[in-house]
Amino acid sequence: MVASTVTIRLGADVSEKLDRIARDTRRSRSVLAAQAVAAFVDCELQIVDGIRRGLADAKAGRVVPHQEVVAESRAIIATAKKAKCD
Repeated sequence: MVASTVTIRLGADVSEKLDRIARDTRRSRSVLAAQAVAAFVDCELQIVDGIRRGLADAKAGRVVPHQEVVAESRAIIATAKKAKCD
């Protein structure tokens, strides 16, 4: 894997927290920051990809009427509440 260097500015509070995690886990700030950025990027890409898929579905007419979604959501919630009480 080819790595690249990125410089970021952190607020003092975040920097202190990063120092604490690095010290407590015996990992470098750089490794922790790289892991955090990787997790953020993966999460954001999932969101962006989901939005793109949704827009493509809407454009193609693959939609579900609002009332149908509401009814299904209410049924799921009711089932979950019932399971919690049983």
